Amino acid sequence: MAGSSNSKFDFTQISSVGAFLVLIVLSLVDKSPFTVMVAGIFLAVAISASIHHAEVIAKRVGPALGALILALAVTVIEVGLIVSLMMNDTPTSAVVARDTVFAAVIIVTNGIVGICFLIGGIRHRELEFRVEGTSSLLAVLATLVGVTLVLPNFTTTTAGPTYSTSQLIFASVASLVLYASLIIAQTVTHADYFAVESVSDDGATEHIPSKKEAWISGSALLISLTAVIGLAKTLSPSIESGLVQIGAPKEAVGIVIALLVLLPEAGAALAAARANQLQTSLNLALGSGAASIALTIPIVSLYSILSERKITLGLDSKSLAFVVLTFLVAGLTLGTGKSAALKGVVHLTILFAYVILSLIP
Repeated sequence: MAGSSNSKFDFTQISSVGAFLVLIVLSLVDKSPFTVMVAGIFLAVAISASIHHAEVIAKRVGPALGALILALAVTVIEVGLIVSLMMNDTPTSAVVARDTVFAAVIIVTNGIVGICFLIGGIRHRELEFRVEGTSSLLAVLATLVGVTLVLPNFTTTTAGPTYSTSQLIFASVASLVLYASLIIAQTVTHADYFAVESVSDDGATEHIPSKKEAWISGSALLISLTAVIGLAKTLSPSIESGLVQIGAPKEAVGIVIALLVLLPEAGAALAAARANQLQTSLNLALGSGAASIALTIPIVSLYSILSERKITLGLDSKSLAFVVLTFLVAGLTLGTGKSAALKGVVHLTILFAYVILSLIP
């Protein structure tokens, strides 16, 4: 087993360096369908490698802090993709941050949570989790959504669902303070609320990476994230033009980005649910949603202010309805401390409704 782990570790190191070298080569040649295809392949490789290296570090530092590291890695990837698209100055540039962040929230709260409830319920019938930690994560996520994506619809300083510069600064600072408070609660003051109590069915002991492995993964993670951001910049015009050609609505850009960056983390959450560690799944899912807003919005807002590019944050009426439905249902399903397959079906129904009504408005 150790040899298999080391092989995977070596392969992902090579993948990280390979993706970075491809980025350098692509920056020196003209864009063509072939180079776009190569960039797409190595973007997927770099994202997968980034998540793997973050997981190695996470296993070294523990579940709660580990979930935070994974969320931060995903957020860096998300920000890189969003800023790359904003720089293109297309009709979707002003709303891509809003659509991506909102899509990420819906995917984590209904998609990842839903499938973990469903698969965990089928496999174990019922899984338990800490209500104190989960409700804290949900409260932080709901507040972040309200401050950044809902309240812009009701301000009057600027026209439309936007914030003024001073309001953007307030929302950004408030988001960072709230997220910092969550980190302190997760790692210092109330770490037990987010601790994993259950163990895998086979009782196997998980391999804990050494300090050397963690440091190597940290270096490889930085290389991978650099490659992701650079390759995303190369691909961003093709992503937008491709969606336009097939007639997809503007919301599809945000959904594609959110799915791209969250798929590896969804796999980690599902694996934890299958191993009867649902608290880890919820830490990953809801923590990623909170990080997606709390870290992405401030960076994108700063970029918007410095570059004098317009940014629209307020959600439309249909999306507001999904916000209400999502957090109302989540309050009911996550408030008991126990999961069931039925709850997973409920959340997944909301996810599918969101995707279908976004693609077929």
